[in-house]
Amino acid sequence: MLTTLAIANYRSLREVIAPLGPLNIVTGPNGSGKSSVYRALRLLAMTARGGVIASLAREGGLPSTLWAGPERFSRAMLSGELPVQGVRRDDPVNLRLGFAGDQFGYAIDLGLPTIKPTTTAFSLDPVIKRECIWSGPLLRPSAMLVDRHGPTLRTRDDSGEWQTIPQPVASFDSMMTEFSDPRTAPEMIAVREQIRSWRFYDHFRTDSESPVRLPQIGTHTPVLGDDGSDLAAALQTIREIGDAAALDDAIDDAFPGASIAVINLDGRFEVTMHQHGLLRPLKGAELSDGTLRYLLLVAALLTPRPPALLVLNEPETSLHPDLLPALARLIARASRHSQVLVVSHAARLIAALEREDGSQSIVLEKQLGATRIAGADALDMPPWKWPSR
Repeated sequence: MLTTLAIANYRSLREVIAPLGPLNIVTGPNGSGKSSVYRALRLLAMTARGGVIASLAREGGLPSTLWAGPERFSRAMLSGELPVQGVRRDDPVNLRLGFAGDQFGYAIDLGLPTIKPTTTAFSLDPVIKRECIWSGPLLRPSAMLVDRHGPTLRTRDDSGEWQTIPQPVASFDSMMTEFSDPRTAPEMIAVREQIRSWRFYDHFRTDSESPVRLPQIGTHTPVLGDDGSDLAAALQTIREIGDAAALDDAIDDAFPGASIAVINLDGRFEVTMHQHGLLRPLKGAELSDGTLRYLLLVAALLTPRPPALLVLNEPETSLHPDLLPALARLIARASRHSQVLVVSHAARLIAALEREDGSQSIVLEKQLGATRIAGADALDMPPWKWPSR
């Protein structure tokens, strides 16, 4: 389980160090930085899949995603005595992401290239300056297990001595995608697989043209796809190899007296719903956006293959407020098997989740354009140290 999430210089997140528990609710006013936390976490997940640089490019490149304010605020700026203004930069330009967990911690530092634009056509690509994996909750020299500094990668052997990997690491590749030999760096493989198991669900399509509403080829689907197009197969997989009783309870909890079934049309699966008072079941194309979205969340949360971390971004979208308590119970159930992080501004959902054991709220606010955790001071924050360049 992750115990700390650390983000620095990503959009409004000048530096946010957040404690994490089994069930985490990220909330706050519009524009407070909730979506930035979600996107930063997705960006962090892309390091283990070889897509962090491409993900930054899709966001407009490193300059577009960097914190746009001053490097630090003076007391006069914070008190309003002076306007916010640029000051001399002491630190190099960087975007830093990391986490600490029960077993391992990880941090990555991305910055600007130092090569001349005339020597490459990729001069705008950010480069990975530093990557580290350590044991325990805090980065310390004695706890360091894997250390990448520029192109140089070194690991600790069984005797605790550092061994340099002869092959240099490309500036645009994470060390976790470059090396896969468990004999060389078993901790790196463990962290990589942990990150790769994370799942993110954000704004399923439920419009009339959405593939969710149409029959789809059915195969065993223990993990609902990002777009939810394999909903029928995912629900049938839960019924056959997952918790079928929990599936039926989740439907009845939200729609009393209703049930769902998956019909097989020559290998194509389609979701149908039986509702109290109707003479025939409704097909996926006939269901409301809210009902279909709830079914998608059921399939994601009752997965027979729980991830290490499950992240939901505004799951309340299109749901009737009366469905939110049932959704909260589903999320709480999922948090028994996976660490869960929910980004939400729905007061009813937040209140229901906050009543669950193991839940904690991370309330965000902005001060001079920078996101901070409301009501938290330095003593409330978990210990964290960034690796230096």
